[in-house]
Amino acid sequence: MIKNALFCSSIINTLKMQIINANGYSVYFNDAIYTYLSQTLHPEAYSKVFVLVDSKTSECCLPNFLANVATEVSMEIIEFEAGEHFKNIETCFEIWSALTELGGDRKSIIINLGGGVVTDLGGFVASTYKRGIEYINVPTTLLAMVDASIGGKNGVDLGNLKNQIGTITTPKAVLIDSTFLATLPANEMRSGLAEMLKHGLIQDEAYWIKLKDLNNLSTEDLDILIHESIQIKNNVVSQDPTENGIRKALNFGHTLGHAIESYFLENDIKTPLLHGEAIAVGMVLESYLSFEKELISKDDYFDIKSVIHDLFGKIEFSQKDIEEIIKLLIHDKKNEFGKVQFALLDGIGNVKINQFVPNELIFKAFEDYKN
Repeated sequence: MIKNALFCSSIINTLKMQIINANGYSVYFNDAIYTYLSQTLHPEAYSKVFVLVDSKTSECCLPNFLANVATEVSMEIIEFEAGEHFKNIETCFEIWSALTELGGDRKSIIINLGGGVVTDLGGFVASTYKRGIEYINVPTTLLAMVDASIGGKNGVDLGNLKNQIGTITTPKAVLIDSTFLATLPANEMRSGLAEMLKHGLIQDEAYWIKLKDLNNLSTEDLDILIHESIQIKNNVVSQDPTENGIRKALNFGHTLGHAIESYFLENDIKTPLLHGEAIAVGMVLESYLSFEKELISKDDYFDIKSVIHDLFGKIEFSQKDIEEIIKLLIHDKKNEFGKVQFALLDGIGNVKINQFVPNELIFKAFEDYKN
């Protein structure tokens, strides 16, 4: 039995460390990331290394990261205030200015060390500074590891509207160090789980079933689930890097989820929601839409609703809230010719994209969510 256990452990560790090859870059895991950095960051390749952090990752993650990075290249730290409110073009201007003042040139490289705000904004800054310099993502939150850092989407918000300004420019590499997750509060971990649940629902029913039972989850189990989630997203993105077709499947839960997130962000009497919290609501609502369009069964819908409510609880919506959220749908990036388009489930593990849904049905989805 001991021999079999050791053999299984060896298989798990091999899987956990396996490099994932994406379009033009690779994803490395845990100890391998520091080997990669020491081999990559040398003076013949780069004039200067800039590490971009927000005020949270500067305190919680930067010291450990720097202690493990060995390079002879000059390194500078650029820090900005943490929070979605600072994911805007004004912050980009400040970072572009800092890069210039600190001697950044076309041979500089930016390492984005942080959550989704840092990787989204840092990738956009890098892809536009001097018409584009290289960047590496080192995500420190579960959400950023399984979603934001993967696939080359970069951007900033326009007012309260999510990711309206941006580029699709792939990183040089994505480096996953799961030890950073120890710095996260419980709500940040749940936020990342929302995207992992989504990956199962849209692409892999077996993965969805695994994620439904998170009791007694070990660190090793989580590493494997993160690896699988990244593989799922990478498989979708590799088929459609610029989101002209199947990549839209990744937006399941996000059409309504982003509108909810934006509404709570701009409303002074509301407590802002984490991205995953808003997407969790969006997935319940859009699962209801899938059920009403006879794409999933009632049992599947109730299962999804139950799992997500158990993990995230429920958000309260007034009638006015719902009306304002629906108005925001017109700004969704998937829209074409003024029509709101959804990615809806077509059974567990499949998606139908470019689905039109009348407002009356969206109101019904909210009523069912509340009840």
